[in-house]
Amino acid sequence: MLLPLFFIILAACSDKPNVITDLSSARFNLMNSRNEKISFPEAVRGRTVVLNFIYTNCPDICPLTTNNMRLIQAKLLKEKCPNVEFVSISFDPENDSPEVLSKFSSIRNLDLGNWMFLTGSKSEIDSLIKTAGIIAVKDDSTIFKDGRKMVFYTHTDRISLMDNEGKIRMNYTGSKINIDEIVRDIKLLN
Repeated sequence: MLLPLFFIILAACSDKPNVITDLSSARFNLMNSRNEKISFPEAVRGRTVVLNFIYTNCPDICPLTTNNMRLIQAKLLKEKCPNVEFVSISFDPENDSPEVLSKFSSIRNLDLGNWMFLTGSKSEIDSLIKTAGIIAVKDDSTIFKDGRKMVFYTHTDRISLMDNEGKIRMNYTGSKINIDEIVRDIKLLN
């Protein structure tokens, strides 16, 4: 009789937020912007992760979310908060090759010391976004005079906070995130 009560009290005293999505036993074979194979989330195990899903042709939410990731990274650096990795995963692998992701981060002068941009096969990315609860639906497209086609997506606007075991603990609206709030939550998990 007392044992179940003990476990309820113990769970209530935990400082960590509840698990939203458990990626700890998942293995996604991806490529980083240097064209190196990465097993995600294994590659970031042991670190708190600030995670978002983007595509490089996005005209609205993704640039805002990427900039907010940059602001979070800068604030954590200023506050000397170690052991945090930033991960941006493209849900448009047909267009976002490692080279495209490298150019995307270079143009924005992003600090890749603790930030990786990942892509992979369509099937691997589709499985990952489904597991992570991300919605990315092809929408309108534009065809340029040279024959290039640019596809636009309607997609989830999210930055997630993943603990050092690979469990997503918090989700935030990526384009409108409160930087102080997520930094506080990162320190709680770290």
